[in-house]
Amino acid sequence: MSAQSTPVQKVVIHKAGSYNRLQMESHALPAVGEDDVLVTVQAIGINYADVVVRMGLYSSAKEYVGWPITPGFEFSGTVEAIGAKVDNHAVGDRVFGVTRFGGYATHIAVPKHQLFPVPDSMTMEEAAGFPAVFLTAYFALFELAHPRAGETLLVHSAAGGVGSSLVQLGKAAGCRVVGVVGASHKVPHLQALGADVIIDKSQQDLWTAAEEAAPDGYQVVADANGVATLKDSYNHLAPTGRLVVYGFHTMMPKKGGRPNWLKLAWDYIRTPRFNPLDMTNDNKSVLAFNLSYLFEQSTVLERGMTDLLGMVNDGRIHAPGVTTYPFAEVAQAHKDLESGQTTGKLILTTGVG
Repeated sequence: MSAQSTPVQKVVIHKAGSYNRLQMESHALPAVGEDDVLVTVQAIGINYADVVVRMGLYSSAKEYVGWPITPGFEFSGTVEAIGAKVDNHAVGDRVFGVTRFGGYATHIAVPKHQLFPVPDSMTMEEAAGFPAVFLTAYFALFELAHPRAGETLLVHSAAGGVGSSLVQLGKAAGCRVVGVVGASHKVPHLQALGADVIIDKSQQDLWTAAEEAAPDGYQVVADANGVATLKDSYNHLAPTGRLVVYGFHTMMPKKGGRPNWLKLAWDYIRTPRFNPLDMTNDNKSVLAFNLSYLFEQSTVLERGMTDLLGMVNDGRIHAPGVTTYPFAEVAQAHKDLESGQTTGKLILTTGVG
């Protein structure tokens, strides 16, 4: 069958809701613009943001796409075709990349600057789970927080995709890294990443243990929990400390697949508001970002990925461990990710390419 007649299988969400909204559909191949690359996708990274998209709560999804929408921020595969102005990729290349939605598909066309060669040290599944989490962690640390060697970094949800990446990058920067996990079975994962101190919230009081690990406070705290920890994260910063916020996961359900609107409203009301006057007196900073709004900034992507791949090549960081699911089991993958019990990255495999 020719590429032009190959049907694209993609997950399409027509309306916000639970797992039954993840519908597999057949579509025509996407058009390839002069600066675009068409990729036959072999593996797809799953991120918690995809869950939030499915629930209808992701701001940039509403702004850029609306309904229906195909979720997915990252993928790996083989170059199928290139646009007339593409000079950095060739048909047959093994690539991985990022996309502002649309990643849950067997074929995808993206601008050339959003693709990168798969390192020889990575499998296609590992490559699919690399860019979104590592670019998020990279932006948090090196574009915003700028940690110095010897500083102490606290990472919440440290066994997840972004958390694992933050631990590795923190160690690569010469930081002392304190990682927080919510279950004992995640401790070995964090030990393997080289965390200096591990706080297991299922066995320890989080903030008592955090104070014992850094009595004078933390120079950097990375927090995607939201209202559950934001206030205390700020309070446990050292003078000149930086709190980096990149998510609000504890506002979301851990089972059932649907948001609890009363809980969302209550958590929103309780979310701390940081006063610049207080921050000035405290000598503390709060920094925040959403990577999905930055995909068009080619300089940011290229600088970040160049640095990250350099660290991969010299062995300072490595791709997260992966758990794979067949493409048709996307709903189960979402359920497992929402449970909060997984480590590393969850990956969909398409069976094509």
